[in-house]
Amino acid sequence: MPTDVSRFFEEQSPLTAAVSSFRPRAQQREMAIAVADAIEKDAILIAEAGTGTGKTFAYLVPALLNGGKVIISTGTKNLQDQLFLKDLPMVRDALKAPVTISLLKGRANYICHYHLERALTDGRFASREDIRHLDRIRRYAKISDSGDKSFLPDVPESAPIWHQVTSTRDNCLGQECPNHKDCFVLRARSDAMKSDIVVVNHHLFFADVMLRDEGVAELLPSCNTVIFDEAHQLPETASLFFGENLSTSQLLDLALDARIEALSSAKDFAPLPKACDELDKAARDLRLVFKKEGRMPADAAYALKTFSQALGMLVEKLAALSGMLESQAERSEGLENCWQRAQQFSQQLKQWQEDKDDSRVRWLEVFQHSLQLNSTPLSIAEIFEKQIGSSARAWIFTSATLAVKQNFSHYQGEMGLLNAKTECWDSPFDYQTQALLYVPQDLPDPNSENYTEAVIEAALPMLMASHGRAFLLFTSLRAMQRAYEILEQEFSSRSLPYPLLLQGSASKNELLARFREHGNAVLLGSQSFWEGVDVRGEALSLVVIDKIPFSPPDDPVLSARINQINKQGRNAFMEYQLPRAIIALKQGAGRLIRDENDRGVLMICDPRIITKQYGKRIWQSLPPMKRTRLATEAIAFFESN
Repeated sequence: MPTDVSRFFEEQSPLTAAVSSFRPRAQQREMAIAVADAIEKDAILIAEAGTGTGKTFAYLVPALLNGGKVIISTGTKNLQDQLFLKDLPMVRDALKAPVTISLLKGRANYICHYHLERALTDGRFASREDIRHLDRIRRYAKISDSGDKSFLPDVPESAPIWHQVTSTRDNCLGQECPNHKDCFVLRARSDAMKSDIVVVNHHLFFADVMLRDEGVAELLPSCNTVIFDEAHQLPETASLFFGENLSTSQLLDLALDARIEALSSAKDFAPLPKACDELDKAARDLRLVFKKEGRMPADAAYALKTFSQALGMLVEKLAALSGMLESQAERSEGLENCWQRAQQFSQQLKQWQEDKDDSRVRWLEVFQHSLQLNSTPLSIAEIFEKQIGSSARAWIFTSATLAVKQNFSHYQGEMGLLNAKTECWDSPFDYQTQALLYVPQDLPDPNSENYTEAVIEAALPMLMASHGRAFLLFTSLRAMQRAYEILEQEFSSRSLPYPLLLQGSASKNELLARFREHGNAVLLGSQSFWEGVDVRGEALSLVVIDKIPFSPPDDPVLSARINQINKQGRNAFMEYQLPRAIIALKQGAGRLIRDENDRGVLMICDPRIITKQYGKRIWQSLPPMKRTRLATEAIAFFESN
């Protein structure tokens, strides 16, 4: 098969004829051959392909030619939709491959007939907008084949009403549901079982592998190949699902569902609604123990006397509700489901309280309206190694950012892939001509008080030279917000005509659409704009990064992993923290040059890239751009464009 694959990446090939934008690239052809070889041998391949390689076609062509069942897992739902709606049909048609494809998402993406009916009957809404949205959802559910909420653009995906008309693993009635035969989730799973190529996302893949809930577990036994695109996200996603967590939101949902079921199926049992109200209050009181949002280790929470008291009260009220639900469970499927959930949550709470396993870390995350209790493995390598070693199939891991100076040992160690074959292809773009790396002189230490002010002062001449057309990427929301305030004043006082866009002021897709439309905008973003964002052409000519994106040392999981590595006599900074930061920085830097005609300046403001010994390792991992420390040279680069 590798030889067959190669001919599709030549000057005269079905791809050239079918795809107007297709250009043969040596790197793409070599990657396709490596993927084909891995599929043929049921091997594990880790493949880094620089921006512009065309890695999607490089894995789709061998996957479609092979003829077996393939699961493709992506980093985001946007990329999932692009693969299913655009890339896969395009390649399938070009190859004239007789394969069927399907899209499988988590159950929260599909309308649930049972919960939609209940929402229509219940009639409790937070706003008139919810009522309007609900009517659109009702009409869409009647005519839709998929029930996928992303195909109903009239209702934003963030609309609160979606929570009421979709199911969760907790509140799905399964085979007991009166709408079981018409279930959109089951229809999507059935389509996936029959299809040759199934597109999922990482969250769904790992949720299913661990929870056996979303349909992927049923697909795996018959699957020949699993391909992970944007595979650099896997360590974080896998940690999330290989751990345990329980949030106050789940308990509030239980209280709400049990109250509604009590009103419809146990009206004569007055104590049940009261017990629901008491669990609701106990869950909210536990969240109110904490004044600030953020993460903290369990020990820090237990140091607060009010935490132990509030947690004890929650355990007591949950047990009381569970007992009452047990006595009424036989009266309806809904009450039975609520009782099962209450039992499960009680067990999870008990496990979290008593967990003393040294291989895991207990921690809490405080959100605006909820609190989540987490138990996370310090290493996922052994767990994941067992998952992929269970049967013979090919596993392909690919991304533009997996290696540090073409060394994959950090990623292999994190994922338990020590025996995998690794390959690295540089971007085909001419970075020496197309881009310039600029590290300003005389910037203060990144931990100094007025660092963000200094970053903006250094960035302003660049913003004027580039005529806006910039991304400013920050490692914290606080720095992003402060930079926005400074730029607002500066743009106003200098009468600069560049529209300012701030992450969080609208959806990510809406902000990107505005950015492209303006053509001279300045967008300030934090974590969600460092990756998965593609702006080609002159609209983006400058990317400013405030700091090397080291993970915050007070993160409880990171802190525990660092301590474990150091206790083993190893160097956690060089082995773990630095490689993670380099991979994240490569993602941010990758926003700048997106095709062979792009030109621009990458401005990294952090002086440690020059002053620290490890700085050389960082910039050597970036694309091979020309480098300068002089603002005049960076400005001249724009003027020569």
